[in-house]
Amino acid sequence: ASQVELVVYDLLGREVAVLVKERRAAGSYQDTFDGSGLASGMYIYRLTAGSFVQSRKMLLLR
Repeated sequence: ASQVELVVYDLLGREVAVLVKERRAAGSYQDTFDGSGLASGMYIYRLTAGSFVQSRKMLLLR
């Protein structure tokens, strides 16, 4: 198991949502993001699991 974090940021780098912040065993997981309180636009999500870090863009449309 390792520490896993899945965090969403706006384009100014402000944290807007923390979806996951816990220790998890290796495996496949699915989490839901409720962006109903956010404006339409581009966001960045960052997945950190142990020493692995990956960031991707996400477009939220209403």
